[in-house]
Amino acid sequence: KGEGHVEGEKVENPDTGLYYDEYLRQVIDVLETDKHFREKLQTADIEEIKSGKLSRELDLVSHHVRTRLDELKRQELARLRMLIKAKMDSVQDTGIDHQALLKQFEHLNHQNPDTFEPKDLDMLIKAVSARYK
Repeated sequence: KGEGHVEGEKVENPDTGLYYDEYLRQVIDVLETDKHFREKLQTADIEEIKSGKLSRELDLVSHHVRTRLDELKRQELARLRMLIKAKMDSVQDTGIDHQALLKQFEHLNHQNPDTFEPKDLDMLIKAVSARYK
């Protein structure tokens, strides 16, 4: 009753229900390690975030943060490919276009599988926003 959080204590957020919830959380955690981006995020209003204005700040984060985001994106794409393969194996249908299947995942830019760019952040924000309209 009335107990506050201890400084530095990690607060667990409820599951968003998104199939890419873990990816979303990891991207946010990594972005918040960059002081400049964290300050921009804290001062941005919801319209700045949804419009993609905040995504352009990605160009100003540290090299270490960008490298970690690139790694997270590659892991997420590998996870999605594994899901697609499992789905294909279960159906045993031939002639399925992997690129067409990847297009249904709108939370990242599948055409650039190696680096996390402002477009990826923008797509992630828009996918989450569309889910909660």
